[in-house]
Amino acid sequence: MKTLAKYLKPYQFFILFSVFLIFLQCITQLLLPDLMAKMVDVGIVEGDVNYILRMGVYMLVLTIASTICSITAGYYISKTASGFARFLRNDLFQKAAQFSLEEFDRFGTSTLVMRTANDVTQIQNVIMMLLRVVVVSPLMFLGSIILMYQKDVYLTGVVLLTIPFLFVFIFFVSRKMMPLMKLMQEKLDALSRVLRNRLTGVRVIRAFNKENAANKQYEESNADLTNVSLTVNRIMAAVFPGMSFLMNLAVVAVLWFGSRRIAIDTFSVGDLMAFIQYVFLIMFSVVMLSLVFIIIPRAKVSSDRILEVLNTDDSLHDPLYDRSASENEQKNSAAEFDIYPAVEFKNVSFRYSDFENDILKNLSIQVPRGETVAVIGVTGSGKTSLVNLIPRFYDVSVGSVFVNGKDVRSYSQADLRHKIGFVPQTAVLFSGTVAENIRYGKENASDDEIWQALEIAQAADFVKQMELGLNAPISQDGTNVSGGQKQRLTIARAIVGKPQIYIFDDNFSALDYKTDALLRKALKENLGGATIIIVAQRISTIKDVSQIIVLDKGEIVGIGTNTELMQKSAVYRQIVASQTAEEGSHESK
Repeated sequence: MKTLAKYLKPYQFFILFSVFLIFLQCITQLLLPDLMAKMVDVGIVEGDVNYILRMGVYMLVLTIASTICSITAGYYISKTASGFARFLRNDLFQKAAQFSLEEFDRFGTSTLVMRTANDVTQIQNVIMMLLRVVVVSPLMFLGSIILMYQKDVYLTGVVLLTIPFLFVFIFFVSRKMMPLMKLMQEKLDALSRVLRNRLTGVRVIRAFNKENAANKQYEESNADLTNVSLTVNRIMAAVFPGMSFLMNLAVVAVLWFGSRRIAIDTFSVGDLMAFIQYVFLIMFSVVMLSLVFIIIPRAKVSSDRILEVLNTDDSLHDPLYDRSASENEQKNSAAEFDIYPAVEFKNVSFRYSDFENDILKNLSIQVPRGETVAVIGVTGSGKTSLVNLIPRFYDVSVGSVFVNGKDVRSYSQADLRHKIGFVPQTAVLFSGTVAENIRYGKENASDDEIWQALEIAQAADFVKQMELGLNAPISQDGTNVSGGQKQRLTIARAIVGKPQIYIFDDNFSALDYKTDALLRKALKENLGGATIIIVAQRISTIKDVSQIIVLDKGEIVGIGTNTELMQKSAVYRQIVASQTAEEGSHESK
């Protein structure tokens, strides 16, 4: 179980030094009322100007020293809190980056962003507050009471009568705030999720004229957050007036009883002024302490949410293996694994963690080395789920998946994915240049290798037409290129690494028939010896492959060539018939 304390260990010296400076600051502030009392009782009452000046210089020196200590401590506290937040955000990002798709499905992108940004900031603010308050409040509180006690026991008792009421008040406020802070974070997550969906789906929303419905959904989520925030702010708004009322009662009581004691000459005017200063120091300490009690509930919620991410066990684990053995295996892979299929499924069943039923059911498939195999089926038949098991984005529920005769769970994830060029169903590009995006497939790829990959992917022509060629900018998510161009760039990204196995998850449907045919021809001519798995919708894309796997409701209902399946698979014939009829209707039009 991870805790957040380890992120403060590199800053232990800064913390101790800051606490020492704050201690000195408190001492100087506690000495000032006593010096003021002496100035009044001796200097002003007796008219001793030199004494007044001397006390004034002492007070000025203490004030300057207090200011220097405060500024220096603030600098190191800020450095500590910022460094803590930096390392925590980095670990959260690294942890999220290592998550399998199952963990991403569980948490969701919006909440991971909020936990990395907003929740870390909440804890950072609490650390800054605590490093000051943990020293200042107790020291000011106890120091003021001790100094008050030395001056007058009776008046000290009057002040202390108000303290229990203050702490009871703070206790009930913090007890009320804890569930509200947790609820507010949940509402903030929900608002972030709605906002993200609203912005990423803006094209769909506008295409179907659903702006009003989307706005209403956002307004409802925003109103929920607003209502919780208003409740929290109302409670917080009542805290300071409540504490001020109690402490001002204490001041009034001190003035009332203090003036009576001055009248009987058992108390001096300077001591009364010092007493009032100590009351305000106590009030300051309690206010600071109350701030901690107010923000700690929200920080506790944020801390729990962060630890939930950090303490989440990855559903996918790399095996313990010898790196040297892995390197020898790579050197001998061609000779050693020729006897095995490139990819093999043995009695594989799979379901997502939040599903009750299997998506894939008892599949056994062999993909021969160097062959092109296609997977086809109606929407929802499990095609994408099938190919996601090969690079081990998910682990099978039952059975095993083998690559080069070896269970994918016995590879490290990095080594396994190094053997596979995967083009996902949704084309994703990153902000940067064309070359930077292609080099995701091979970090040290030369310009010549990139151009070769672009040629095979039928992307070279439009890249050459760009003013900067390989250095042409690509906006976030590739919004400055068309859907077909984006798809071809993602295909080039997979090709440039020259892996042993290529997986194309329904990537050809975004291409026109001519580009589709040219791309398949280029793949056949240039990727000789590689194993290619194509998930497709169009029969024309896959009719010439060596083997077609037909899925229906997660089960294999046919395996063979186009000719064989036309004879023995009713599902395949239905797919062919539906596409033939569709193409005929387009031609007639």
